[in-house]
Amino acid sequence: MIAALRGFYRGENSWDILRLSRKVLLGSAAAVLICVVALFVRGLNLGIEFEGGSVWEIPVPEEAQGAAADDAADGSGDAAADSTTTDDVASAAAEAGVPDARVQFVVVTGSPDIFRVRGVLGPDADSAAVAGALADAVGVDVESLSSRQVSPSFGDEVAGKARRALVVFFVLIALYLWFRFEWKMSVGALIAVGHDIVLTVGAYALFGFEVTPATVVAFLTIMGYSLYDTIVVFDRVKSNERSLPARSHFTYHALANVSLNQVLTRSVNTSITSVLPVLSLLVVGAGFLGAGTLAEFATALLIGLLVGSYSSIFVAMPTVAWLKGYEPGWAAAQAAADAAGRHDSMEAATQALAAESYTRSAPPRPRKKGRRR
Repeated sequence: MIAALRGFYRGENSWDILRLSRKVLLGSAAAVLICVVALFVRGLNLGIEFEGGSVWEIPVPEEAQGAAADDAADGSGDAAADSTTTDDVASAAAEAGVPDARVQFVVVTGSPDIFRVRGVLGPDADSAAVAGALADAVGVDVESLSSRQVSPSFGDEVAGKARRALVVFFVLIALYLWFRFEWKMSVGALIAVGHDIVLTVGAYALFGFEVTPATVVAFLTIMGYSLYDTIVVFDRVKSNERSLPARSHFTYHALANVSLNQVLTRSVNTSITSVLPVLSLLVVGAGFLGAGTLAEFATALLIGLLVGSYSSIFVAMPTVAWLKGYEPGWAAAQAAADAAGRHDSMEAATQALAAESYTRSAPPRPRKKGRRR
C-alpha cells in the first residue's frame, strides 16, 4: 500500500485512465441528466436580489430560541406551547398580505437568532402592517424588526449581467485555447466547464439552495478553477507530443494516458489544497460565526471544486482523445496498433519519452583527445 502511494506521488503509475473514463462519463451523463430535469421541474430557489420583493428579519426572543432552533432542525413545524415556529410566522405573513412568504430560521453567533421572511406584498398589503403582524407573531417589538425592499428591475439587471459575463467568459476562453493549443482542446475544455456548471447549478435545484449574487460569483470562480486544471493537463499532453520521436508509432490513447498519469498527482494535491480552505469557510465562517454570505459562496464553491477535480481528467481529455482519433496520422497509428495487437503501448511510450528527455537534457560527451605521435 505504501509502495503504491509512493509510486502515485512520484508519478510512476501507469493506469489506463481513458478506459476508466468511459465508466465515469456514463455516471456523469446520468448526473447531468438528473440536474437538467431538476432545473426544468423544480427550478432554482432565486434570492430576493433576482426576484424582487421584501425581506423582514425578526429577532427571536431569548427564551424561545431553543425551541425555534429545534423546530428548524427537524423541519416538523410543530409549535411548542411557548414558542413560535416557522409555520406560525408563515401563517401570520399570509394573513397580513404576503401569501407565498418563505420563512427561514437563521442561527446568528453572538446575536439573537432571527426569522427571515421573504415574499412579495399583495396588491392590498401594506409593509408596515406586515411588519406589525410578524412582530406580534414572534412576540417582539416592531422597532426591533428590520426590513428591506428590492425592485424586480434590479433582479433582472443582476441576472442579465450574470448571463453576459458567462457568455463573454466562454467566448474568450474558446479563442484563447484555440490560439494556445488547438480547436479540439478548446472544445474539450468548454465541455468540461459546462459539465461543472450544470452539475453545480443542478445541485442547487435538487436541494433547494438559495441562489444569490454571492452564488453567481462562486459559479464564475468554479469556471476559472476548472479551466486552470484543464490547461495544466493539455499543456503536458502537448509537451509530450512534441517530445515524441519523429518515427514513433504510438497511439494518441497511449500518449494521453501517459500525460494524465504524470499530472494526476498534481491535480489531486491542487484539489485537496483548494477544498480545505473552502471547508473552513463552511465550518468556521458559516457554522460557528453565522456568516450567511460565506455559506452561500462556499457551498457553490465546494460543489464546483469537487466536480471540477475530475472533469479535466475524465471529461476534457477523453473528449480531446476522441476528436484526435479522427486525424489521419493518429487514426493510422491506432489501426496499426490494433492490427499488431499492441492495445496497450503506455510502457513503450513512457520509455520513449524518458529516452527523448534524457537525450535533450544530457550534457554533450567530451571529445577524445588525439593520440600523441
